[in-house]
Amino acid sequence: MPTLRTLQPGDEVSLESFLLQHTDTSMFLRSNWRAVGLLDQGARFQGTYIAAYIDETIVAVAAHFWNGMIVIQAPVHLPEVVQAVVAQSGRAISGISGPAAQVEATKSILGFSNRPTQLDEAEILFSLGLRDLQIPEALASARVQCRLPHPEELELLTEWCAAFSVETLGQRDIPSSTTASRLVIEARQSMTMHWVLVEEDTPVAYSAFNASLPDIVQIGGVWTPPALRGKGYAKSVVAGSLLDARSRSHL
Repeated sequence: MPTLRTLQPGDEVSLESFLLQHTDTSMFLRSNWRAVGLLDQGARFQGTYIAAYIDETIVAVAAHFWNGMIVIQAPVHLPEVVQAVVAQSGRAISGISGPAAQVEATKSILGFSNRPTQLDEAEILFSLGLRDLQIPEALASARVQCRLPHPEELELLTEWCAAFSVETLGQRDIPSSTTASRLVIEARQSMTMHWVLVEEDTPVAYSAFNASLPDIVQIGGVWTPPALRGKGYAKSVVAGSLLDARSRSHL
């Protein structure tokens, strides 16, 4: 049987060593602890982390974050870390994220398999080495520009973020979605984790990173208003954000 421990400051090296074995499906776990550490005082990105150890080596992790999300990377001993982290955190559960098979198993462990959900889908992840990034002609020719948003554009981006949540995440409460979206946009602005594409100084598309690390980033929240779709704006804003990330990191 494994030894279960609540991770604390000082456990970062062991945690990172384990997560690096599962890089493509551990983005949120890696990004969140690197942003705020391993203490859990309920602040944004903070969470309670439970690890299973065999012979002093981490073999599984589950975290229960400030927003109620359970995030897992547990190829073994999944029931133990999931049950322990829910008991330890004392939080309500808003969702589950991780490798698809582990998420399905976690739903069963927690008795959620037959409960209705707002969103329940397996997302296919695509990876790209940025040396292979192809630059869209519109961006290469500077017909459009990708840049960090200006402060006066944040209200518009809040509206776009809320619309994204309604269209892709099944949000129904527009006022509530707008309030939550404003906090998301403000956080991304403070962390320089989002970009806007402009054509003739007019915003036409948006992209963000929902996880960012020195060696890898994860794209999320790509949005083009419906009336502007089909013009190649989305691929330009994604490419532009990746070029910016490549210039500022080791990607």
